[in-house]
Amino acid sequence: MKWLFLILLVVIALLIIVILTNVKIHIDYYHGKDNDHLTFMMKAWGGMIRYKKEIPVIKIDDDSPEVVVKEKTKMGPKEETTNTEENSFDKQDLVNSLNDTKALLEHVFGMHILIRKLLSKVKIKKFEWHTGVGIGDAASTAILCGAIWSVKGAILGLISNFMRLTVRPVLTVTPNFQQFASQIQLKCIFQIRVGHAIWTGMKLVKYWKGGMPKFKTKPLSVLSGNKTNSIS
Repeated sequence: MKWLFLILLVVIALLIIVILTNVKIHIDYYHGKDNDHLTFMMKAWGGMIRYKKEIPVIKIDDDSPEVVVKEKTKMGPKEETTNTEENSFDKQDLVNSLNDTKALLEHVFGMHILIRKLLSKVKIKKFEWHTGVGIGDAASTAILCGAIWSVKGAILGLISNFMRLTVRPVLTVTPNFQQFASQIQLKCIFQIRVGHAIWTGMKLVKYWKGGMPKFKTKPLSVLSGNKTNSIS
């Protein structure tokens, strides 16, 4: 009986620790010319728990009208486990993905209050958004930079309205008046408590009606005509 009571106390203590655990979500995106690189990382307990996903290459396949995406997933505190995948999907798959997104949004319509409550618990620890742009004409580039500043201001206003911005955001727009240029760098760190995410997830499951929508998108394993996995 004593051992059962001790086990129960340990389980309760672990549950409390998990619920109170803060998870940091790091997003790092870079675009320059034809180079795109996206890194998504989740960290908890000072990096003891770590999940990292990289999408370093987004390009057009030379042999077919398809988009090739290479993904790399790393897990563990030292990122010792790596899984690399290469997938391709065509125009019809993109259309199906858009239709699936629309179906999903319609399915969860009315649950925006729960999502908004969850977002209000999210803290933004870092927000940097740098843009370099040029279209070869000084006057047109200046107008474009002004438009980009307006869009950034509007997006930042929405973000600060839904989430808790705890740091001063860093926004820059660098014009290139001499030649065509396109460069974007976005770095963000979000923090959320696991208990808030679990509670919102339970609420979403409770109010989820009608079952899952019927998706048209095929699994990535079917889409990928040339797929390579490597685990080390």
